[in-house]
Amino acid sequence: MDDSGSTVPRRQLGRYLRELRENAYVTVTAAAKELEWSAPRIWRYETGQVSMHPNDVEAMCRVYGASRETIETMRALARETKAHGWWHSYGEAIKDWFKLYVGLEAAASRIRKYEADLVPGLLQTVEYMTEVIATDCPDLSEAERKAKVDVRLRRQRLLARAVPRAPQLDVVLSEAVLRRPLRDRAAMARQLDSLVTASRQHNVRVKVLPLDAGLFRCAQAGTFTMLDFPTDVREPEPTTVYMDGPCGAVYLDKPHEIQVYEDAWRSLGERVLDEDESRALMAAIAKEMNHET
Repeated sequence: MDDSGSTVPRRQLGRYLRELRENAYVTVTAAAKELEWSAPRIWRYETGQVSMHPNDVEAMCRVYGASRETIETMRALARETKAHGWWHSYGEAIKDWFKLYVGLEAAASRIRKYEADLVPGLLQTVEYMTEVIATDCPDLSEAERKAKVDVRLRRQRLLARAVPRAPQLDVVLSEAVLRRPLRDRAAMARQLDSLVTASRQHNVRVKVLPLDAGLFRCAQAGTFTMLDFPTDVREPEPTTVYMDGPCGAVYLDKPHEIQVYEDAWRSLGERVLDEDESRALMAAIAKEMNHET
């Protein structure tokens, strides 16, 4: 196995290729016959075990009847599978790198997230996400903003998914997230009430890191997400750490990198309020926000 860089682009490319094949109703056996490859070779590509040459990717895409635009996107991603590091700037080979994260999020069995500034997208109300998007992207048209809201709402369905089983979502929120209001304080109160409700779902845990909790390990790292994947498969995927900003995203999945963030997560866990205390604080701040309107 080529382990020169992050396995994330390999795994995502494999997912895309499997999706293209299945959507074209082509079996692994039929694809192998058409390409004059072995079936295990296709399986290794689809499970992200090996990096791929762009020409091989194009050959697979042609068998599946993919468009020229899709082929170019897949070729670009194949080039990334040979990269030693994986820092992406938006607007390069793939228009929206966040699509890669969404694919990982959908495949995860557990999502752990520390948020220092905002309510996580998976738990945002429409009012909250609308203001976040309008603030971040003031030049977008109303239709473009609505499209972004729709994408976020689609992502939220993940938590209610039946098959495959919905992932466990464990969130640690800085108290600052709760106290940073929207322009409409009542809307912020509704967001906090929604967090309280969400935290009672069987697969969602929300804990608050109080402002007086003191420093924790790797505090300078800021917001991060840890994605854990099913272990009951032939080749389990490694835990992946994801962070993003206005100009790009970083994915980490080497053992020593994961250990740093496991230590940070454990340090956070030692300082947070428990679930009941967290709900009580969220409800109390919501009440304050309502009184200010």
